[in-house]
Amino acid sequence: MIFSLARPALFLLDGEDAHRLTIAGLRLMPASAPPQADPMLAMRVAGLEFPTPVGLAPGFDKNAQAPHAMFGFGFGFVEIGTVTPLPQAGNPRPRLFRLVEDKAVINRMGFNNDGADAVVARLQAGQGRSGIIGVNIGANKDSVDRIADYAVMTRTMAPLARYLTVNISSPNTPGLRALQDAGALSALLDAVLEARGTQACPVFLKLAPDLEAADIDDITRIAIDKRLDALIVSNTTISRPGLRSRHAGETGGLSGAPLRDLAQQRLRDFRQASGGAIPLIGVGGIASAEDAYARIRAGASLLQLYSALVYEGPGLAGRINRGLKTLLKRDGFQTLSEAVGAE
Repeated sequence: MIFSLARPALFLLDGEDAHRLTIAGLRLMPASAPPQADPMLAMRVAGLEFPTPVGLAPGFDKNAQAPHAMFGFGFGFVEIGTVTPLPQAGNPRPRLFRLVEDKAVINRMGFNNDGADAVVARLQAGQGRSGIIGVNIGANKDSVDRIADYAVMTRTMAPLARYLTVNISSPNTPGLRALQDAGALSALLDAVLEARGTQACPVFLKLAPDLEAADIDDITRIAIDKRLDALIVSNTTISRPGLRSRHAGETGGLSGAPLRDLAQQRLRDFRQASGGAIPLIGVGGIASAEDAYARIRAGASLLQLYSALVYEGPGLAGRINRGLKTLLKRDGFQTLSEAVGAE
């Protein structure tokens, strides 16, 4: 109700300004405990107990300014970031565009964030509060050794994060996606896992949807060989499938409703390539319980969303959780885990 009243005013603002205002408002809210574990929806992935399967994707709270506030909206986990070793301003504005006719967003933010030191301080201030908060890590744009950046971020964040996500799939840092190539990926993951050492912090890998079949096979093989804890499928796309908005030609990563079918297919591809040997987290174009359920049946153990909140409001996570229970009961499943990969 509050969102429906506030949305027209927010949509009068530039997308980035509206987002900054939203974060400022969330910072004024008290921290919330995560939802109670639902016997039907709770999932165990990478040794972590997720009370509900719907998580907040990174990009919303890049700098860990209000992660605990989001638990109050029904999110079972929150991923902050992307965080880089040093602060960086990102790409020039404007760099965030609402494609209202398409229920989509294009961004070319460029890993703008406050840097590791500032985020560490905020995470330390929130220690002792319950809830799964993951940290999405990246490399600085002008780094001369990006693999070293990921190693530094792993050592820095592993003691504070419930899990780490290695983000090599943003299209907005030139050359970053080249780290998805087999040789570079293997070297990167070796550095990350060595930097993690004996710390009990799961490592996830976030992937682009714009991958060829051979890439998917190579990435899956390497992920299983390195014993990664999960794959996140997928990041934004550089493709432009049938858009109507005047912003359709903007460069950057496309997210929201037009990404749904591509992200769903990539999830199927990784499920087939892995044979269920590694957990998958479904992201991209999820805007309803039906979208979420389709991703679960295609092989996702967990879900994340962000862009749909722009159009559906912060109550979307709770609505998806309730709708998933209805759909599971309809199909005779007692728990969500029974439905994973049922397609």
